[in-house]
Amino acid sequence: MIEIHPLGMIGEVEPGSDLVAILSGALLAAGLSVNGANVLVVTQKIVSKAEDRYVALDSVNPSEEALRLAKVTGKDPRLVELVLAESNAVVRAAPNVLITRHRCGYVMANAGIDRSNTGSGGRVLLLPQNADVSAERLRQGLGLRFRSPPAVVISDSFGRPWRYGVVNVALGASGLPALIDKRGEPDRDGRPLEVTQIAFADMIASAAGLAMGEGDEGIPAALVRGAVWPAGSLPASALLRPLSEDLFQ
Repeated sequence: MIEIHPLGMIGEVEPGSDLVAILSGALLAAGLSVNGANVLVVTQKIVSKAEDRYVALDSVNPSEEALRLAKVTGKDPRLVELVLAESNAVVRAAPNVLITRHRCGYVMANAGIDRSNTGSGGRVLLLPQNADVSAERLRQGLGLRFRSPPAVVISDSFGRPWRYGVVNVALGASGLPALIDKRGEPDRDGRPLEVTQIAFADMIASAAGLAMGEGDEGIPAALVRGAVWPAGSLPASALLRPLSEDLFQ
């Protein structure tokens, strides 16, 4: 049986905060023991805050391209400049919409740059430099505090093509296979599966999102128990489809 245990009462995370200590304390305060068969899902936001990925908008000087796209989208040209700096390509620009291919490969709105729950002061929050590295760092740190550390997934909310609403997906992962390839395995009728690959880390992130919420809940992490996965570890970057397989360019 899958269990999802939200970790509240973590408080505001500041630049330089020790996330390993914070998360370990939250697990102990909740009376939760952990082991390698568990997954600790942590929101991107507190990872970015601890890594001081803040940028003050007043410090940004928009380029001509940012000014042009700001007119198209109706967005703050300083924000657009940051989006461009974090991206490799603009996928779509329209009123109220700026979708780019982030430098880490994610295709997302505004390069994942966020203003919500960042306090006052005219600053925004960027994604971690490398979420897989951040996940591995957290797991290694937890390994110093727990005999058998949980797998770690760093999650963020994404919109999806042709569907309304957002769901949580995995930006970073450590200690589990983010993608499970079932191709070649038989179905119940003995026919080999031809295309089935399971976005396992995304499924874990989405499940945890039910407990963490998307607004003012103040629950930035959750422990998932009862999930089963094959041996091995594969980072979340394995979930990114290469440009050579992009059928919608």
